[in-house]
Amino acid sequence: MWKKRISALVLIALAAAVGYFTYDKAGEDSRFPYRLGLDLSGGTHLVFDADTSKLGESEAKDAMQSLADVVERRVNLFGVSEPLVQVETGGTVGNTVHRLIVELPGVTDVKTAVDMIGKTPTLDFRLVKPGSENLTDAERLSATYDDIFVTTGLTGRYLSRARLEFDQTTYAPRVGIEFNKEGADLFAKITKENVGKVLAIFLDGAPISMPVIESSIESGQAVINGSFKVEEARSLVRDLNYGALPVPVSLASTQTVGATLGKDALEASLFAGLIAFIAVSVFLVVWYRVPGLVAALALSIYVALNLALFKLIPVTLTAAGIAGFILTLGMAVDANILIFERMKEELKKGLSLPDAIKEGFHRAWLSIRDSNLSSIITAVILYYFASTPMIKGFALVFGLGVVVSMFTALTASRTILMAVGAKGDGALARFFFGSGFIAKKAN
Repeated sequence: MWKKRISALVLIALAAAVGYFTYDKAGEDSRFPYRLGLDLSGGTHLVFDADTSKLGESEAKDAMQSLADVVERRVNLFGVSEPLVQVETGGTVGNTVHRLIVELPGVTDVKTAVDMIGKTPTLDFRLVKPGSENLTDAERLSATYDDIFVTTGLTGRYLSRARLEFDQTTYAPRVGIEFNKEGADLFAKITKENVGKVLAIFLDGAPISMPVIESSIESGQAVINGSFKVEEARSLVRDLNYGALPVPVSLASTQTVGATLGKDALEASLFAGLIAFIAVSVFLVVWYRVPGLVAALALSIYVALNLALFKLIPVTLTAAGIAGFILTLGMAVDANILIFERMKEELKKGLSLPDAIKEGFHRAWLSIRDSNLSSIITAVILYYFASTPMIKGFALVFGLGVVVSMFTALTASRTILMAVGAKGDGALARFFFGSGFIAKKAN
């Protein structure tokens, strides 16, 4: 029994430490601050004009989409989560104007925002640096691309074109590339001297493919084989073509965007969450008494764990995401209620309190598993098919909440409840571990 009580105290202490970690004191910097979306914290709105005068209309459309993808990858690399990057087309007949619209949550310094996007994307080919293949796993995790790869001088300016192909035997999609005369000579030299080595293809400083040089290539043409799906191969072709010949862009306008909902909405959401937490806790304590008090404590642990995950992942909290979190507060006690109702049934059968607690958890598990699994599937589908960052944020927060609620119900509630060490079979004991307002005696 003492072991169970010590385990419960350790669990509560850890939860208190997590709660302190997630608490941000006003006016102080936090190593892991909460990340708020554009609707709650504001940010920067940038408009770039794109020069597509040398491209046909269909080529310009693909080029702009490629540019948008690369810019979104770039701003995400700098830790700006859920940026809004979109293409805008306008103008008159024969004079189409293409613009790139970029909105960065939490970035109010325009110069910083422009620096995040920086110059237009570049394409280059790199070899594995001699000796880097001997790095340990720990060293690889801390190493940068510059520590592992060395530039070859072969860049996107030597690439004539890339095209989607299909293997004549397996019909698997692959990517064919072709260099100009200068690039072909350099490519031939590189492949001749590095047969069997990886020649990584980098777009905008990040690797997009790592083919192995199988033989010396003199023609200036090569094939990138891989486990591609058709859409992935087509995307790689687009990135190679328009990464090699990026669309020139110029900054047209900048604007600092205020939060569309702002501080009042954030405070109102947090107040609503607090009221929801108190209301659920009061209901649990009044109706389920001692188990309800344990469930309320487990709910506190659930809140602390969720807030810690929001910081560490990190999750960008929009108004929709906060709504999803508040929604999971009510859902988080579903598992506890199922367990307590099963406990009540076991007590009616005449089992002792310790046995009723164990059997209640055992019998409730299948129902908890199935109900939460359906919620997780819903969250995954919603996240995967979401068309906007706001919906993705809601789905992510909702899914995390369901997973954490299962964990707290089956670990925190069980550990603390077993540590209470209830004994006896009298009416008083059954009242405190029953539910409702009348304690029924065993049959």
